[in-house]
Amino acid sequence: MGGVDKGLQNFQGIPLAMHALLRLGPQVGEIMVNANRNLAAYESLGAPVWPDADADFAGPLAGFAAGLERCETEYLVTVPCDSPLFPPDMVERLAAALQEADADIAMVATREGGVVRAQPVFCLLKTALLGSLLAFLDSGQRKIDIWTASHACVEVVFEDSHAFAGANTLTELQQLQS
Repeated sequence: MGGVDKGLQNFQGIPLAMHALLRLGPQVGEIMVNANRNLAAYESLGAPVWPDADADFAGPLAGFAAGLERCETEYLVTVPCDSPLFPPDMVERLAAALQEADADIAMVATREGGVVRAQPVFCLLKTALLGSLLAFLDSGQRKIDIWTASHACVEVVFEDSHAFAGANTLTELQQLQS
């Protein structure tokens, strides 16, 4: 997004990150934000804010690690701030699939043009995976699909792929609003 902080960009009059908090809040018991800059702005949204442990931007898995290190429950749910339309029953569906499959991770998948595509940043994972994730990151690896593939993972297909559309550019953000 041209260097601007994505989570603080307005969507329908409020920051993208606030949309994520408002949509996820009713689905979970506690909520937290992972951010690495503009921490005071994120804190003003009303949730605890935790930056990555390592200043070397390691991508989504570093955010997963920050959440897992502070999560006080058996499971952690992750969502990106740039996809404000995810379904209000997402966590319920992920939890049911995780339990039914006896998996470690349940992740969203969408069907686009007949092809099922994983959306691994939308996931429910066991907090017991923290050690595995830290070892993976310490080895210098960053690819989310490689780490998730090393665990029992179940994909939950959501037919409405637009619900998981993300805004990586200001143009895409405008398109989400139309």
